[in-house]
Amino acid sequence: MNDLKNELNSDDEIESSSSPQADVSQVVLQLTEAEGEEQAEVFSEILIDAEPGTIALLLESLPLDERYERWQQVDVEERVDVLNLMRADPRLGILKKMPDEELDLLFSQLSPEDLIEWSDSLPDNITDRALAQMGERQRKHFELYDQYTENEIGRYADHQMLALNPSSTVAQGQRFFRRIDLDCNDHLFLVDNNDKYLGTVRRYDVFKTVDTDTPLQALKWDDSRVISADSSLIEAAEAIEHSRELELPVVDEDGILIGRMTLRTATALVREHYEAQLMATAGMDEDDDLFAPIVVGAKRRAVWLGINLLTAFLASATIGMFENVLSQVVALAVLMPIVASMGGIAGSQSLTLMIRGMAMGQITAGNVMSLMKNELGIGALNGTLWAIVIGIIAGWWFDDTVMGVVIACAILINMAVAAIAGVMVPMILQRFNQDAALSGSVILTTVTDVVGFFTFLGLASILYL
Repeated sequence: MNDLKNELNSDDEIESSSSPQADVSQVVLQLTEAEGEEQAEVFSEILIDAEPGTIALLLESLPLDERYERWQQVDVEERVDVLNLMRADPRLGILKKMPDEELDLLFSQLSPEDLIEWSDSLPDNITDRALAQMGERQRKHFELYDQYTENEIGRYADHQMLALNPSSTVAQGQRFFRRIDLDCNDHLFLVDNNDKYLGTVRRYDVFKTVDTDTPLQALKWDDSRVISADSSLIEAAEAIEHSRELELPVVDEDGILIGRMTLRTATALVREHYEAQLMATAGMDEDDDLFAPIVVGAKRRAVWLGINLLTAFLASATIGMFENVLSQVVALAVLMPIVASMGGIAGSQSLTLMIRGMAMGQITAGNVMSLMKNELGIGALNGTLWAIVIGIIAGWWFDDTVMGVVIACAILINMAVAAIAGVMVPMILQRFNQDAALSGSVILTTVTDVVGFFTFLGLASILYL
């Protein structure tokens, strides 16, 4: 998971900054056009007023050698904040270049929460080195968060929160709210001496209570909700969205309060999730460095290109089976893309509907067959409509009625199969713990291409040869 702080703090800078540096693209242009000593001077001037998020973006916009040179100009006190706001790849590149003594100094300023987010993309030897610079209490906190996977909210829950014993008074609660200013600070959580979660008190109720000696237990909100620490990031984000609250407590399996989930964090999580899906459809990662070394970047993309090559060969092999009819009826080669395209679009519509339903927990074993029948009906109806339209156009275009019949039948069959595949592919991927949003479209495209070509050319072989 990319650093949530990157999302949250960059938003703050865009909203609050009214200086010319708010337009990062202009600053990047100014920096990249300068070279050597001139670039160092320009960067020094930028550092005077720039926020850590802006510095992080500027560093990521520079080639690797220039990036580290400019990094050395960043104040030691600001380095952790800047690295927190960088993507994983460029951050790791800087850490690997830093001398050991500078690295140890940096890690001595790192919090367990920061290291948790960094450790998702750090080699074990660097993570161990960072832990060695922490105190015993900090290491225990790290171990507490690290027991959860990268997809569980317990790993990234906000550990800065207001918590008091239920016997504490309203006066103590009011002082807490006044003294401590936290993001989305709308609730006060009640815990016992062992940090077991007992309930939630709303800020509004604390300040509207006249008798300040009233124990907070009396103001406990009976309808409060909790998020299990082993919930997925998206499940946690949806939980707070549906609760209409600014924050919810996060508890472990024993009911111990380990943190909170805020609405702001949920928004960043959802945005990151869909950003990751968008990048992954092309075999990329949202943490990839803009200036990744050529060999590293090539290796990452080669795998996805190889997968697509295999699917392309499969489609080509299907076409090759009907070489004879293609050589005799040239019109078939002209019309083949239409059959594949119509099936692909129909399948993508069903796939998108399924992925959304699965993400919202609406798809179960009890209703998947009904959904498949519904999608098959839609595919058959649309298939019949467009098969007639395309068949008439193709028959008129090539002055060949048989050609119109062939492509009409192929369109109808392929769109019906595409509807079924759009439902089944994500269900099968989910069964094997694979993300349908990432790989579903590749598999679906292969299915519709192969079925479309086989049906179209197979019917043509029967009717023309």
